[in-house]
Amino acid sequence: MCGIIGYVGPRVAREVVVAGLQRMEYRGYDSAGVAVIADGSLQVRKKAGKIGNLTSALAADPLPDTEIGIGHTRWATHGGPTDANAHPHVSTNGRVALIHNGIIENFAALRLELETQGVCFLSQTDTEVAAQLLGVEVAKGVDLADALRAVCRRLDGAFTLVAIDSAQPDRLVAARRNSPLVVGIGQGENFVASDVAAFIEFTRNAVELGQDQVVDVTRDGITVTDFDGNPALSRPFEVTWDLSAAEKAGFDWFMRKEIHEQPQAVADTLLGRFTTDGALKLDELHIPEEELRSVDKIIIVACGSAYYAGLVAKYAIEHWIRVPCEVEIASEFRYRDPIITRTTLVVTISQSGETADTLMAIRHAREQHAKVIAICNTNGSTIPRESDAVLYTHAGPELGVASTKGFLTQVAACYLLGLYLAQVRGTMFGDEIAQIMNELAAVPPLIQEVLERMTPIKGLARQFGNTKSVLFLGRHVGYPVALEGALKLKEIAYLHAEGFPAGELKHGPIALVEAGVPVFVVVPPQGRDQLHDKVVSNIQEVRARGALTIVLAEEGDLEVEPFADVLFPLPKVSTLLQPLLATVPLQYFACELATLKGYDVDQPRNLAKSVTVE
Repeated sequence: MCGIIGYVGPRVAREVVVAGLQRMEYRGYDSAGVAVIADGSLQVRKKAGKIGNLTSALAADPLPDTEIGIGHTRWATHGGPTDANAHPHVSTNGRVALIHNGIIENFAALRLELETQGVCFLSQTDTEVAAQLLGVEVAKGVDLADALRAVCRRLDGAFTLVAIDSAQPDRLVAARRNSPLVVGIGQGENFVASDVAAFIEFTRNAVELGQDQVVDVTRDGITVTDFDGNPALSRPFEVTWDLSAAEKAGFDWFMRKEIHEQPQAVADTLLGRFTTDGALKLDELHIPEEELRSVDKIIIVACGSAYYAGLVAKYAIEHWIRVPCEVEIASEFRYRDPIITRTTLVVTISQSGETADTLMAIRHAREQHAKVIAICNTNGSTIPRESDAVLYTHAGPELGVASTKGFLTQVAACYLLGLYLAQVRGTMFGDEIAQIMNELAAVPPLIQEVLERMTPIKGLARQFGNTKSVLFLGRHVGYPVALEGALKLKEIAYLHAEGFPAGELKHGPIALVEAGVPVFVVVPPQGRDQLHDKVVSNIQEVRARGALTIVLAEEGDLEVEPFADVLFPLPKVSTLLQPLLATVPLQYFACELATLKGYDVDQPRNLAKSVTVE
């Protein structure tokens, strides 16, 4: 997600801030900006595009040498990647500059309130609401830290905020809720940042802020409080990584880091989608509800992992909406002359928003007058621009070529779309939708639980380091999970791997099973008794032929235990939501096996992150 840095100290703040932003470029971004206080006034430079655009602007119109500054790289969520939407944002009275990471859920209501008071907004962002609120508070004569605490108490959602006030030029303040913020402690200088990479060149001493805390930073020290102004505890620590490792938060690969970011990524995708009165809202879907009610067929079009996310979505959408749903590989879609009418809804899924095959499918669908909804992670990319509506996943930048958090957030977004269509079309009661949304909201901590159980997966990678083939089996939504697990091994471990519907074993694939072949099996929760029992029978079939069975089943499933050589327990969720948990161990296994083989996990051979040609 966004990169944030603030500095107070004797160095040239502009240089410290820009260098910190450059060290966080790996996070991905689409605009950058800097603000300093000079001679009692704010000076701001910000540009869309890469940091090179910002440094060119600074060369043409330099900022003065000052001892305080803040900087930001933005990953667009509310509003496209433009100069106006770039951070920092400045309050109407010109006193406050503010940068922000996260999503402010109630920004629309707050913006309307401020506009009725005569506040003029210059951007489309949710961030500017916080800047304007802070400007209003300090104009009352309120101390900057007290003002930020007052603003935080009014905000819903996830946020890291950092602000400076031209009338208080010797300090900066910062706050966090559900979004990272770390303080760097130097000698006569201090830093705040979203990542230690921003300041590790200057200090390895840091303080980690807790939830709902505000930090007041001067060059001489820091003061930490909660949102009500009470003194709060914070955790000091020493950074032991070098700069390269710091960019990966101490992980050996971006892919492994991104696997561990999945609880937060899924939470961010779900954030702000449910109103206090119990209704699901998708603000990005600018398609009239009457048109959505007239849809008589849904076609999901995607490539690679996104295609498998679409297969999961098919089960959910048909169950919740009772409308036929097809899932198509984008490169095949327009060449088979698909049947598309004005009442067909085409849903495309792309992490980058630039996938060429998917883009061509969109153009073909729109030529046939179908409505197109894009599920995408990249604001301002081509696919959202050419679609009728877009649902952003908010996964943040994904640098590993093999998709991990991109896939899981696509699945989560598909669930949101399915539930929203059920709400619009009246195929589910409000309390039914609310129940599923509540279960979805509880999933991110369960993903974290899965991540904390990875020791057996590391052992499996060592055990199967020399294997030539791995098979994956699943039924229902477990089948797309099996396909995704196999794809990960192909992509980064260069290993033959295949995913099959478990019921297809006797129709050919069982011929591949021989003594010692690892077979991963995704077992449905026990509530689906018929499905569950059939998969248990499939496990016995492959085990009888000498396969080594690695079974992913919900914890407490005693029926499957006797037939598993290795049993990996999954927290209990309903069947349709199980892919959000079952996929994670398979991602980790592929990452661990590729690492043991000595391969480049982040940049596997022959592959690119964004496939921009057909």
